[in-house]
Amino acid sequence: MYALGVRIHEWHLGLAVGAAAAAWRLLAGGPAIAVAVLAIVASWLMAKDWRDLPGVGGDRRDTGAWRLGLHRPPDAPALPPARDRVPAAAAAATAATGLLNVLSAVTQELPLRLRDLLAIAPGGDVRVAHALALPVGVALTCAAWPLARRRRRALHGAVALLAAVGVLNVLKGLDLEEAMVSWALAAVLWRSRAAFWVGHERPASAALALRVVLLPALALAVGTAVVALAAGHAAPVPGAGATPRVAARLLTLSGGTSFHGAFGWVPLGLGLLGLGTALAVAAAVLEPLRPANLGGALDRRRAAAIVRRHGTDTLSAFKLRHDLHRLWSPDGQAMVAFRIEAGSMLLAGDPVGPERARAAMLEQAVDWAHRHGLGFGVVGATEDFALLARRVGVRRLYLGDEAILPTGVMDLSGGARKTMRKAVNRVARHGYTAELRTVGDLDTATVARLGEVSDAWRDGEPERGFSMAHDALVDELLPDALVVLGRDADGVVRGFLHFVPVFGRSAMSLGFMRRERDTPNGLTEFLVVESARLLADLGVEEFSLNFAAYGRWLRAPSGRLERVLAIGLRRADRWFQVQRLLSFNAKFDPRWQPRYLLFERPAQLPRICLASMWAEGQLPRLRLPGAAGAGPEPSPRDA
Repeated sequence: MYALGVRIHEWHLGLAVGAAAAAWRLLAGGPAIAVAVLAIVASWLMAKDWRDLPGVGGDRRDTGAWRLGLHRPPDAPALPPARDRVPAAAAAATAATGLLNVLSAVTQELPLRLRDLLAIAPGGDVRVAHALALPVGVALTCAAWPLARRRRRALHGAVALLAAVGVLNVLKGLDLEEAMVSWALAAVLWRSRAAFWVGHERPASAALALRVVLLPALALAVGTAVVALAAGHAAPVPGAGATPRVAARLLTLSGGTSFHGAFGWVPLGLGLLGLGTALAVAAAVLEPLRPANLGGALDRRRAAAIVRRHGTDTLSAFKLRHDLHRLWSPDGQAMVAFRIEAGSMLLAGDPVGPERARAAMLEQAVDWAHRHGLGFGVVGATEDFALLARRVGVRRLYLGDEAILPTGVMDLSGGARKTMRKAVNRVARHGYTAELRTVGDLDTATVARLGEVSDAWRDGEPERGFSMAHDALVDELLPDALVVLGRDADGVVRGFLHFVPVFGRSAMSLGFMRRERDTPNGLTEFLVVESARLLADLGVEEFSLNFAAYGRWLRAPSGRLERVLAIGLRRADRWFQVQRLLSFNAKFDPRWQPRYLLFERPAQLPRICLASMWAEGQLPRLRLPGAAGAGPEPSPRDA
């Protein structure tokens, strides 16, 4: 909007509305409700226009079209098609219908309707219908979550429940309004069934059948035993043959029997047991297809061949990790490596394959995640791939920078490198030397010694890493990997740097950086400096050193938001060592190559972030107290 040739942002209007509301309330005693409405409008105007706030990044929204919702940046991906929004709407409608039926079941029926109903239907049938309406309504409400996740069986179950609850509404009190709503929603869900594509485990699965049959039977047995034990405190007192029936009614929230005294908890306790059993059975039935184990020796050999032909990214060789699944293009010429974490499919960096196949490989991976009911994300994507992904509706979030160093004799002169120069010289005075070896040429004793150094560094902690580190010092598929050995004055290996090749360019990428803890301070810097010299002698032009998470925010924040984030990162450095790792990398004056975290929708971002931190080992999983020690602080590129 423009006034007198000056552009007026909506956040300007929001400030004006908020100020006017405050003045109206303070000076003229405006009504609280009206002022509250104006305050909400003002807050919304500012929130939707946040991209234009000073210090956030300038005018970054699409000024060509006004919209009621949050403004979108000019390069935002296209909005999803209408079919992609069906599951969320269906889930909300199903939950609302379930709650409507729950309220109908717990309220008294209209006397006139009940009289007319009893004139044409037996009273016993009416009571049964009224008792069943409550658990069916609860089941409908619980079906909303798997519907939102596109579970196909959830759709079938919801349609059946809606059809049944409509009949129950008629039988329990001629509640035609609730019945029509339920049947109409069932018809709409069935008409939209193409939007629910997530498959499930086969019903013939022995484990699934065992859970579906055994859990309800066990709950009924427990309920029957409890009712039999508390029968003397029940009203009315159940007969010997009626105990299982009473237990079943209590488990399904159908009621009919009360307990007093020390057993007053029985109805609530059995109701909760029944609800928990129903949820456990539903979770088993609605479980999506488990991803096949795509690993194995043959799969890794195929991946190694692709990496050698097309692996020009510094992270390509890490896709040969033993703990990754791999998804292949139909022609077998491209692949992605991934892991399943926190209900998400996480790709380890860019796809590997011909340039023309990358977009199709991305779409195939996204479709695979959708069919398996998983979120989708990419950890460590390059800028080029992030831009390509943007065009197919995948968003990006800056993740950090990879430090790329040129090879050659490193200049340590000058005041800026005084500390590093002193550290390197101190290590040299202790008699340390560096030696470059090909991993395939290492003898058994040296390999064993490298394992000892690595184990000492990890101090009992498992190997970590996902997209930016390897998981094996010696890999038969990478015999041309290199290792720079740091030997002390006695010739004993006390530390090492491990590099994997980058194919199609004269570069190497750091796989491991390990040392023993009682070595002189500065051994790591010494090994990096010597690696630059030794790799140059071998004809390598550059090497990837480490990844610095959110390094740009710490080095040179571009706006107020990034400056605030940088403050938070520095405060969290004691747990994540973000600032310390950046400072270590910055000593060598590297070229910074940005990496990105890719995700589909903003609502999925927290789950993708959690999954990536779990995958990379930056966030520990919940463990029982005393299950493991604290372990060492992570080192640079400590996998």
